[in-house]
Amino acid sequence: MTYGSITPVAVGDLTFDVRITGPEDGEPIILLHGFPETSLSWASVAARLSDAGHLVIAPDQRGYSPHARPEGVEAYTTDLLVTDVLGIADALGLGTFHLAGHDWGSVVAWLVAVQHPERVRTLTAVSVPHLAAYNAALRNDPDQQQRAAYIQLFREPGGKAEGLLLADEGRRLIAMYGDAVPVGLVVRYVAQLAEPGALTAALNWYRAMTAELASTPPVHVPTTFVWGDQDMAIGRVAAEACGDFVDADYRFVELDGIGHWVPEQAPDPLAEAIIARARA
Repeated sequence: MTYGSITPVAVGDLTFDVRITGPEDGEPIILLHGFPETSLSWASVAARLSDAGHLVIAPDQRGYSPHARPEGVEAYTTDLLVTDVLGIADALGLGTFHLAGHDWGSVVAWLVAVQHPERVRTLTAVSVPHLAAYNAALRNDPDQQQRAAYIQLFREPGGKAEGLLLADEGRRLIAMYGDAVPVGLVVRYVAQLAEPGALTAALNWYRAMTAELASTPPVHVPTTFVWGDQDMAIGRVAAEACGDFVDADYRFVELDGIGHWVPEQAPDPLAEAIIARARA
């Protein structure tokens, strides 16, 4: 099975588009994408993981899969996003699995590991650190406050963010990726987010956030945190505090000269970090 092909996976009333690759008897790794991306962001990493013998499962998450796009902010709470991951794993017959997430996928991965450690063999979080570390920096670090200013716009109801991002054929949305993401991938991301209701669904992840995320408990599974030192959204204070909230074997991988789009920009060191964590 090639990574580019879609396997529909039903979870309750929703059907997720899932890309699966690698040997069927390989140790499973679930990869969770971020905003504004899709499971295609993991293509290069997935190839390296499958070559290393892993079964790789990468879903287009809630709101990104056309048949898993319910209406309303209340349909995008983090509890539901966590339930989706477990539901996909159950539907595929996975008892336990390695887990990696980037950006919003990292947020979900942290919460899955906190709430269901019995299911998660190892965790690799990319770009976004443990949520308590991030929120502490957001409260106390002016640099992180400046980096996170965009979130206020994304959380506004009424379609303002959608209008700004999709205007002029998605000019502002395209600009978010800079030159770190291949043009071919950007075109596919933007086309999928331009589908009716898709960008609103993706932004509803931000709108459904609650203050409870700031008090997320420590993680108790072996964890690696991967961060690019040129990340425009996550500063050093939050990144370096991540390990304070991992009560297990922990590794911090800092990528020099790499920005926020780690899966696309630095697939080799990221895949190496995931493989090393899984083997450890």
